[in-house]
Amino acid sequence: MRESSENYLETIFLLEKSLITVRSIDIVHATGFSKPSISVAMKKLKSGGFIEINSHGEIILTETGRSQAKEIFERHTILVQALTIVGISKEIAEIDACKIEHIIHKETFQKIKNFVEKHEE
Repeated sequence: MRESSENYLETIFLLEKSLITVRSIDIVHATGFSKPSISVAMKKLKSGGFIEINSHGEIILTETGRSQAKEIFERHTILVQALTIVGISKEIAEIDACKIEHIIHKETFQKIKNFVEKHEE
């Protein structure tokens, strides 16, 4: 999956936590991208089986989409924690985690996750 698609899934996942329903315009506001760009991205996510769009224009994560979004969000969260543990400011950790979360190898992420969990004990 491409980085941009992962970012959209994560955005939808996070918007679901604060909104009753998620629509394209909510994603426009959250990302700052144009409505046409979001529309194209949503069509790709829909054709990939990651979201459904009902007759009211509400965007709903499928089981596959939700699973992928949770993984992305977990990577982001753990990476931010790891970076702040080693002394990176929260602001820079957020920026760097957004980049790293898309390219990190599963084995590397698991080791970082283990490190963070041990540090929390």
